[in-house]
Formats: sequence, C-alpha cells, structure tokens
Amino acid sequence: MKIYKFGGASVKDAVGVKNLHKVLKESGSQNTLLVVSAMGKTTNAMEAVVGAKGEEERSNAIKLVYDYHRGILSALFEADHTIFAEIDARFDQMRTTLETYADSKYNFLYDQVVSFGELLSSQIISAYLNQENVRNTWIDIREIIETDQNYRDARVDWDRTVGNIERFIEPSTLYITQGFLGADTEGFTTTLGREGSDYTAAILAYGLDADSVTIWKDVPGVLNADPRYFQETQLLHHISYREAIELAFYGASVIHPKTLQPLQRKEIPLHVKSFKQPANEGTTVGKGVLLDPMTPCFILKKDQVLLKLSTLDFSFIVEHNMSAIFKTLHEHRMKVELMQNSAISISLCLDTTFGNLQALLEELEAEYKIEFFEGVDLYTIRHFDEESIDKIINSKSVILEQRGREIVQLVVRADAG
Repeated sequence: MKIYKFGGASVKDAVGVKNLHKVLKESGSQNTLLVVSAMGKTTNAMEAVVGAKGEEERSNAIKLVYDYHRGILSALFEADHTIFAEIDARFDQMRTTLETYADSKYNFLYDQVVSFGELLSSQIISAYLNQENVRNTWIDIREIIETDQNYRDARVDWDRTVGNIERFIEPSTLYITQGFLGADTEGFTTTLGREGSDYTAAILAYGLDADSVTIWKDVPGVLNADPRYFQETQLLHHISYREAIELAFYGASVIHPKTLQPLQRKEIPLHVKSFKQPANEGTTVGKGVLLDPMTPCFILKKDQVLLKLSTLDFSFIVEHNMSAIFKTLHEHRMKVELMQNSAISISLCLDTTFGNLQALLEELEAEYKIEFFEGVDLYTIRHFDEESIDKIINSKSVILEQRGREIVQLVVRADAG
C-alpha cells in the first residue's frame, strides 16, 4: 500500500478538496490510505474554542468553526446531502464534550475538543470522494493508534497499534482517516503533538510495510529554508534519513520530527510533493545521497525563551545540578533547543509551548539567580559557511552563539533588525 498525507493547507476550502480528488485520479487510489489534517487553520480555531472564557465567547468561537465548514459543504454538495446532518451531529457531539469535561485539566480537554477538526475534515473528504465515485472507507484512527495518557504529546504503544493495523486494514481498499489523533487505554482521545499528521502516516506505513509515504504540501518539496522567513530558497531533491532526522530535530517544519524514525527502520521512502504540481518530482527522503544539492540549510524557531541560571554561592554547575535542572524542565514540559554552560552558569534556549514558564521560574529561583529573555528567535544553520552566518547576523543582535563542525546556532532578539 501507499500512504498519502494531505495537510490543512491542501484542503482549506472546496477548491482544495476538489484538487485532492484530482491528485488521486492522476496518481491512482487503489491500495491507498489517505491521512488528512484539519482543514485550513481549524486547529487554531479549535484551540480558541478550548481557551474561550464564558459561554458567549465559546459559542462565538464554535460558530466560526461551524460556519467555515458549512461554507465548504455548501460548495461541494447539494443541500439535501446527508453529510450536512452528519456534520451537525458532530458539532452536537463537540458541544456535549465541552460540557462534560469543562472542569478537566486543560491538556485533557484540549485533546478531546481539538480532535474534532480532523474528524470533520476526514468525514467531508470521504463523503465528497464517494459522491465523485471514488469509493472509500472512512475509519476512526482512534480505534487503531493506541497511546499513553500524555495528552497533547502522546506516546504510541507500538505493539498494540501494529496489531490493530493488521486487524482493521485490508490492502486494495481506499481508506480515509485522521492524522494527529490516537486514544488511550480508557478510550479518551489523545493527540500526537502539533503537526502530528505526518507521524500518523509514518505509523500506518510502518504497520503496513507500505511501499511509500507521500506528504502533499503547498511547497515544491523540502526546501533548504522556510520561504515564509527566507527570501532565497533551494529545493532539496534527495535527503538521507539521517540528514532529514537531523533537520527535523532542529525544527525544520516540512517534516515532523517523529515521522522519520519508523520509516527509516523499514527503509520506506518518504516523498514530499506539491499538491499544486503533483507531476513534479519533489523531494525524496531515503537511502543514498546525504543531501542533493549540498547547501546550507536554515531553520528558524520563533518565540523561544533564553534562560540563564547561575549558582547563588558561585559554586560550579556540575552533574548533580544539571540532573536536577533537567528533571525540573521535564516536569514542566519544557523542550531544550540549545544548552551552553560555563563554570557557574548554564544557558538554555527553551520551547515553552505548554505555557509553564512562570511555574518553572518560581521553582528554580530558590536555587539559582535567574535571567531570561522572552520572544527570542533561534536560528540553526546546518552545513554552514561564513556567508550563510552573515545572512542571519546582519543587523541582528546575537545574544548567544554555539558552533559545531556542521551546525551553528544563533539566539537573536526577535525585534532586532
């Protein structure tokens, strides 16, 4: 089988859904499993639903999501199509979920509610393809991918998940399912981390011994820099698994960091192609050439926090300090993007996605003098040269720099330059 993953940008409107149908017609839909993300910016809109304060604000947030999907439905189906009632029922289910778990912890509630984005998207796409005589089977991925209860960043139970894949999925059928989602042992919805739909595709490919995975994007393939932030970019025609894993680890946004490991274990090639130009070759990740062309690759992570901890008594920062610091970081779900230490201090560039910075600072201030800068940008350049560094630091204020043989990382003030 082959696995196709379509992201939110590719199905953001009725035109995108019709284009997905066109891609399937051109590339074939037999022996295919389709993984889809929430439509457009729905995940952001669903986060607004979860974070809404008061009934009126929440109702308005839900209405925005509802109207957006109804608009897509109206452009794809006749008014008497059953999909309208099915989507209305899904929204009723979402409202019930919000009422039932309103007092639950945020991360748990987040997963139960935000997951409706993928459920809505996959239902609409499945119904449209059936309408166009592309017969398919809609499946709920939560019945297949089993995880722990680490809500918003769940870890997969591989043995149980692979068993479910073998039991529920038959070759030769076209399946439509959701990315990003799983379920814990009690049946509650979990999510695999932002952009986790790529990871879903890799999990399914691993369990099915798939021929390939194709991620359909709004870019020609994997570029050496994000075109949203860099003016000059180059298409990378081929990347080795190792090189792609390195790029993903440092935050390259085209491929999810967890996606590559299961594919590499079974040497399943990954293609990244443009849904706008499906005939173009795009990028292939697999065995062979390390990087073609060999060129500096730029990765930007915005809105980070630079934290500097110094001992209060001028004692050295040694192993037991680091062990305690990293234990605390783990407890507050902080991801360390860069670390640099001196005799009496340690500097950490942190991704604070889960919003626990204040609690972390309060816990650390009893042991350390604390300095921190919020809203900094972290630039990583792989296969750097001096010219590539100059492109970044020109007119920017660099507050931390770290160099290795292949990689340089620069923490800069986001508002500089």
